[in-house]
Formats: sequence, C-alpha cells, structure tokens
Amino acid sequence: MLIEFEDYRVKLNALRPKLEALGEALHLSEARNEVEKLEEESAQEGFWNDPENSQKVQKRISTLKNKLERFEKLSAQLDDLLAICEMAIEEDDDSMLPELQSEFAAFEEKLESMRLQTLLTGEYDANNAILTFHAGAGGTEAQDWTQMLYRMYNMWADRHGYSCKVLDYLDGEEAGIKSATLQIDGENAYGFLKSENGVHRLVRVSPFDANARRQTSFAAVEVMPEITEDNEIELRDDDIKMDVFRSSGAGGQKVNKTSSAVRLTHIPTGIVVSSQVERSHFQNLENCKNMLRARLAEIKEREHLEKISDIKGVQMKIEWGSQIRNYVFMPYTLVKDTRTGFENGNVQAVMDGDLDGFINAYLSMNAGQNNG
Repeated sequence: MLIEFEDYRVKLNALRPKLEALGEALHLSEARNEVEKLEEESAQEGFWNDPENSQKVQKRISTLKNKLERFEKLSAQLDDLLAICEMAIEEDDDSMLPELQSEFAAFEEKLESMRLQTLLTGEYDANNAILTFHAGAGGTEAQDWTQMLYRMYNMWADRHGYSCKVLDYLDGEEAGIKSATLQIDGENAYGFLKSENGVHRLVRVSPFDANARRQTSFAAVEVMPEITEDNEIELRDDDIKMDVFRSSGAGGQKVNKTSSAVRLTHIPTGIVVSSQVERSHFQNLENCKNMLRARLAEIKEREHLEKISDIKGVQMKIEWGSQIRNYVFMPYTLVKDTRTGFENGNVQAVMDGDLDGFINAYLSMNAGQNNG
C-alpha cells in the first residue's frame, strides 16, 4: 500500500512546475504590484469624493486579491499533500490514503480550473455577461424549456458566487417565458459563458401533452459582454429609434401598468432590445442601452471586426437546427455538446447548473485551435 504514497509523491512533484508556470501565466507579480499601487491610491485624501472611481478601484483590488489568494491556497494544498505522503511513508501508515486520494483529485480539478482562466484573453472576457433567452417555435412547450434554461444559468451563477439581475422578462401565455434578459456579474462571467451562445435543443415527454408524446423544443441563448465604459461602444442618438409602451405579460409582480417599458432599435444593424422590468422609464432605458452596447460588442468580437460600424444586420438570425447542445430526458438521459463532443448523463445535475465540464471543454478546444 505504501507504494501508492510513493506514486502520489512523484505525481505531486511533477505538478509543481505546472503550478509555477500557472503562476507566471496569471501574472501574479504584476497583480501584487497593482494591488499595492491601488491601495496607496485609495489611502489618498479625497479618494472617496469620486464614488464612481473609488468603487471601480475597490472592485479591482478585490478581484486581484481573490486571484492571489486562490493561487496561494493552491500552493499550500500541494505542500500539504506532499506532507501527507512523507508522513505516511515515514510512519508506515496507510490510513491516510482515502483522504489523499480525494484531496489529490480536488487539487487537480482546481489547478485545471485556474489554468482555464489563463485562456480567457479575449477583449471582453473579464466582463460581466448579459444573457438573452428566446423561446423557439412550439408555444408553451418551448416557453417552458426557455424557463428551464433561465433557471439553469441562475443556478450556475449561484454556484460560482456570481450575482444575477433581471433586465427584461416576458411571461409565456400558459407557462414558461417567451423571452428574458439576465445580467450575470462576476470576474470572467462573459469569458466562461460565451460558450453558451447558440440554440439549445430539448427532447422529452411533454408535461403539456395529455397523450404523453415525445416532443422536441428549441430555445436560443445569446451571450454578450456587459460594456461599462461608454467610450468603448459609442451609441449615437441618430442611430437609435426609441418606442415607449406598456408592459405586457401574464401579470403578477413583473408587470406594471404605466407606459414605462422601453424598446430601442439600432437602425444601422436592425438590432432590437427591450426592457420592462423596472418601475421607471429611465431605468428601463438604461437597461436597453446596456443590452444594446453588449450585443454590438459580442457581434464585433464574434465576427472579428475592427469596429462597431462594420456590423451589418444579417448576423441576427437565429438558426433553429444549428443547435450547440442537445438535452435528452427520454428515452435515456444525456446532455451532449455538438461542438466539443463533451457529454454528461446526469441531466438533472446539468439543469441544476453543473455546466463547468461543457465550458471547460469549449475553452480547451478553442485554445487548441488558436495554438494550432
């Protein structure tokens, strides 16, 4: 049995150079210097007089410290695991093997997760993400599926300590949602979630069909980066048409009866966004502008365009049938990604937000293509 501890010791020592390389790729020394500078800045007199800037600085400090802390914990964990091996070999004690096995697996998983962060080098990868959900053809069935996806991403965000804010929400006629827009806030939210952009296909026995027949439903998820700097994506007033309307839907908390809902059309591209969840017209307008900036940025990045004015209106069509992922509940359970081939047979876990396997497979595939 002690030979297993020896094997683990060899494996752990082999991982140390990987960990060191990861530290360099994460630019930890630069991060430490930046924290120092920003903390000096925040100690200056009058720093809090500019709330917008002070908030930005504090957020940046917190993000950098979090990155440094996670790496330090990982380094400490490697040392602890090596200490377990040494102790077991020295004392001829194999009782610690189960603990070592589970801790080693957890360590490898964390190392891989941090390695994937280094692949997030896109212009907007570090930003918050804005997700828009659209039900496909198929009425109630598709609207119910759209709500299931909406819940899935809320749960994924919750698992990662990200926060969610509803920007728009339109109830389905009988059940589910016709469309919704959700903002997910947290470091690298867009970098991780951009892999989810596309059509999601569901196969199940419909709870809405009295004859319990199998149904196929589609819903589209658009993933865009939140753009906070106005100068990054300029919205010219001449390019925007605004309509104000009354909120519609099945009633309840999400709807208010005043004409405060806002729809913006971006004339050069034909992109339309709307928001009706806020009580005030002004807040809904702000939501719309955020969504519009985000959508323009996402297209610019996806189409590898130099500037926003190069975007033409044709990219906005949703192609049903070109799904990125299939979710099968019947006659067997399987969720399979059509791009990476990654699959998970535990469909309930996936619907409860277990998406990291799919996200990691997509990031690794893209990194392979970019390095090839």
